[in-house]
Amino acid sequence: MTAPLHIVVMHGGPSAERDVSRRSGQAVASALRSLGHTVDELDPAPGAWTLPPSTDAVFLALHGAYGEDGAIQQELEQLGVPYTGSGPDASRIAFDKALAKEKFLAAGVPTARFVLLHDPGAPWPPRWSPPVVVKPARQGSSVGLQFVRRPDDWPQALSHAFEFDSKVLIEEFVAGRETTVGILGDRTLPVVEVRPRQGHYDFQNKYTPGATEYFCPAPLDPDLALRIRQAGLAAHRAVGARDYSRVDVLLTPDGQPVVLEVNTLPGMTETSLLPKAAAAAGISYPALCQTMIQLAIDRPSRPRIPQSQS
Repeated sequence: MTAPLHIVVMHGGPSAERDVSRRSGQAVASALRSLGHTVDELDPAPGAWTLPPSTDAVFLALHGAYGEDGAIQQELEQLGVPYTGSGPDASRIAFDKALAKEKFLAAGVPTARFVLLHDPGAPWPPRWSPPVVVKPARQGSSVGLQFVRRPDDWPQALSHAFEFDSKVLIEEFVAGRETTVGILGDRTLPVVEVRPRQGHYDFQNKYTPGATEYFCPAPLDPDLALRIRQAGLAAHRAVGARDYSRVDVLLTPDGQPVVLEVNTLPGMTETSLLPKAAAAAGISYPALCQTMIQLAIDRPSRPRIPQSQS
């Protein structure tokens, strides 16, 4: 155990995932306090927050915009305060699903075919056949995600997705087993398989108790599990992520991994997927939180700039 630290846990924020973030942050704060750290909880609004002068590190338990998109990371960089997770550029790239996919393609990471739209009235993409997946390019936690099985459903689905972002990603539907792989430091954690009892792993199934079953380690042949872990680590590196992430990967019936996205600030409730994977690797929830903070503390940082108290 390192010496006790003064840690600020940021959670809440202005995004559509505010409630999920609060649950993550409260769980993290409780775990860090159990380890003897002094913990303050901060619900940041853009341009309207300050840190206590004695802050040693910030634990980011934010999700969505002004959390995962690189904005708050840039502000913390300017202050010279250590913080958990990826830096501004990697956060921005991973949060923008279209930018992330471009990085995947450049690095040879397998991902589904996609097209990016900017027009809420765009027609059905030429040379595409249903079903397709429609999702805002810059949202997380399955916010706005829809499966379009008939062209007749296209206008309504597109309009709904544009309620959450000015860029919408259309992705080829890939049938397969839904898995996720956690990255911690330079290692991959055991694969988690996600099995919704009905439908797909959308926002409702993700946050409705009992709607989804989770298996960790996933019941996979070692070779298939290795392929998923390798694809996850390659995606993590392709977007420039550091310290930790959670990578969502589909496994096709013929055993090919297809990367969906990289989550640079994954959910951190005690039942979230990254903590589940860590537990399967023998890492307790408090130990996971401590590792994340230690990775931030051990990283070289800029000279600290005092915050204005105005």
